[in-house]
Amino acid sequence: MGKEKLIPASRINIKNKRAEHDFLVVDKYTAGIVLTGTEIKSIRAGKASLVDTFCYIHNGEMWVKNMYIAEYDRGSYNNHLPRRERKLLLNRKEIRSLFETTRSPGFTIVPLRLYIDENGRAKLVIALCRGKKEYDKRNTLKEKQDRREMDRAIKNRL
Repeated sequence: MGKEKLIPASRINIKNKRAEHDFLVVDKYTAGIVLTGTEIKSIRAGKASLVDTFCYIHNGEMWVKNMYIAEYDRGSYNNHLPRRERKLLLNRKEIRSLFETTRSPGFTIVPLRLYIDENGRAKLVIALCRGKKEYDKRNTLKEKQDRREMDRAIKNRL
């Protein structure tokens, strides 16, 4: 049969859309991910998801949990588990500051975006976030709707 179609590295941009809705982003970091060969091939094919994903710190190391990377279809017995925990690569200073901040209530670390950089490495944009209350979510949706209506009005005038 034919080869599996890979998406160009610059076009891989997997987002966690729920994170912007459920959390208020305080600070952003870019982290590398420790992956196996079949995992990076699945990411390059665009078969990954960040839904219900979160990060935690254990023994001075940052881990991402519940990130879905589909099994590589030609992976044979070397294939990976789709939802295994994966280690993130950050500086010790960054991990220490995130650990101190997340100890206070209301803060969590959430992945926002998975992409492949110009060197072909998978990177994960993570954010230190604070959970939104229900009324904050309603205000955000109202602001978004107002912005959309203003943009439509401007386009109609032109």
